[in-house]
Amino acid sequence: LTTKFPKFLTGLYMALCLQHIPFNHHLNHISKVPSPHCPHCPTVDDTISYYLLECPQYYHECHTLTCAVGHKASSMSFLLSDPSATPHLIRFIDAISRLRQTFGEVPLPHKPPD
Repeated sequence: LTTKFPKFLTGLYMALCLQHIPFNHHLNHISKVPSPHCPHCPTVDDTISYYLLECPQYYHECHTLTCAVGHKASSMSFLLSDPSATPHLIRFIDAISRLRQTFGEVPLPHKPPD
């Protein structure tokens, strides 16, 4: 999937797949923040799947993603491995801008993956 991606986008996908992303769940696990909870939902762990699929703070962006890829948008494995989901997932991540401090702006790859 990532063979035609720029290196930073490959890094982002690897971080998402490994769940080594600067969200509170991971940062708490490595003792960098006191709580694993979502900054918007203080009773729920701030995980990648929660960020992509459930957090009400990002309802509009999640709805846009779901409209673009259909019911498969609720599958993390689909979002992270299917080439047809790539442009929509990247638009979602860029629209949220929560990962910009770590990864910068996340533009679409120049040539979409095959």
